[in-house]
Amino acid sequence: MSTNSGTKFLERIAQGIAREVDPAVSAFAARLAGESGALAALFYGSNLRTGELDGVFDYYLLMPGPPERGLWPRVSFHEWSRDGVQLRAKVATMTLARFAEAAAGNLLDTTIWARFVQPCALIWSRDDAVRDTVAASLGAASTVAARLAVGCGPASGTEAEYWTALFEATYAAEFRLETTSRARSIIELNKAHFDGLLPLTLDAAGIGYAVQGNCIAPAMSRHARRTTLRWWRWRRLAGKPLNLLRLARAASTFEGAARYAAWKIERHTGVSIAVTPWREKHPLLAAPGVMLSVWRARRYAT
Repeated sequence: MSTNSGTKFLERIAQGIAREVDPAVSAFAARLAGESGALAALFYGSNLRTGELDGVFDYYLLMPGPPERGLWPRVSFHEWSRDGVQLRAKVATMTLARFAEAAAGNLLDTTIWARFVQPCALIWSRDDAVRDTVAASLGAASTVAARLAVGCGPASGTEAEYWTALFEATYAAEFRLETTSRARSIIELNKAHFDGLLPLTLDAAGIGYAVQGNCIAPAMSRHARRTTLRWWRWRRLAGKPLNLLRLARAASTFEGAARYAAWKIERHTGVSIAVTPWREKHPLLAAPGVMLSVWRARRYAT
């Protein structure tokens, strides 16, 4: 990779994470980061794309300390009233050290690099050193994703075809309902983010390529492709078991799960659910009774 290519790639990453967001989004993240002692806060998801304050913000809080053991991240739900506007956030929390390892593809986990090759914004960081570390991790995530996109994609194709091949592969490795159309919609909805990203990332990954029209033909050797697909095979096999373990863990450790569920139910059904102390403490045990209440309320409303 030439110095010029490397500079362009880093500039692309820096430009992407510096995108402006609503001040309320940044203020909420700064508040959560201050309360938890986080090093940085990343903002991603549909609200990043739309700029709306309705719904639930998706944050990652990156913490100090050595990489945590066991399953991660820890998930929690938070609400905050700011200037008369009710804000809500679903927060995933993990150490920056573990995030960097996962983004570089050094772990069996696929969720971090597959998630953060997509748009995100670094809306709060403790200092420039932390910002640089996060930016480097996001660059690594793009590089890992590009390698797999080439490994799973066609011999020659458009950028969109390679990124679609990537997301189809990673979705298939998890318990997801998304279809091929969902993988394609990610590219379409975030066209500005993905346009021109693949060539820069291939440069960063040291993978040569030829360009003809709007098609790219990566020059990945057979050995490199076999190595990439062998690397992916173990992650694909581990994907669903890891996903299942995380779902089971989240069911018992999701802080604010009852309030999050109540908000979702009211948003989608119009039925208001009271969050009692018992329901807050035992969301799984409370679930059958809550669903019965929703069923009764909707039945009597018709």
